[in-house]
Amino acid sequence: MTDTHDTYWNHNVHYHPVVLDAVPDGCRSALDVGCGDGLLAAGLATRAESVTGVDRSPEMIRHARKRDVPRNVTFLEGDFLDGVFLAEGGYDFVSAVAVVHHVPFDDAIGRLTGLVAPGGRLVVVGMAHDRGLLDRVIGGCAVAGAGALRVRGRRTGPGPSGMPVENPIMNWGEVRRATAHLLPGRRYRRRLLWRYTLVWDKPGDAREDGP
Repeated sequence: MTDTHDTYWNHNVHYHPVVLDAVPDGCRSALDVGCGDGLLAAGLATRAESVTGVDRSPEMIRHARKRDVPRNVTFLEGDFLDGVFLAEGGYDFVSAVAVVHHVPFDDAIGRLTGLVAPGGRLVVVGMAHDRGLLDRVIGGCAVAGAGALRVRGRRTGPGPSGMPVENPIMNWGEVRRATAHLLPGRRYRRRLLWRYTLVWDKPGDAREDGP
């Protein structure tokens, strides 16, 4: 198979290196929620022993399965909110890029944290909307910086046709407060390109052999 999607850049792809850098050493199992065409999952394959990419869009999973990926990557079609679809506490690393604003926020965070194994890590790249003058000023800086952040030699676009798009309903302050409440100890950072990142480590030792 040949990979037809590796050359594109967009605001989500820009933060893939942030996600990859957050994968803990010795990661055994990684899950990319809302994997789309599988670009991030392919990158995770170099950092984890096994990788699962899941997306509820049949079209995105078709794209992903056409991608030339290592044998340790599996793509599944389904909704991550389905409580019987993915293993509870089954993944040392869970990523979700531009996913949580597509579903009720509390439900998304609750399910994502449940999928993380004890001692594992969750990384979210999310979106929010502006509210007030300060948000608009920061947004203006994002517009100015977007061109400079593009990777030369890559086409700019949303990715493969059919990728679901949804506008966020929460503003930056609401996301910051909600994540502080739902994920004690999370590391939250607002970034350029209308994105935020949060990193949360689940308490416990993922490598304990005992009960």
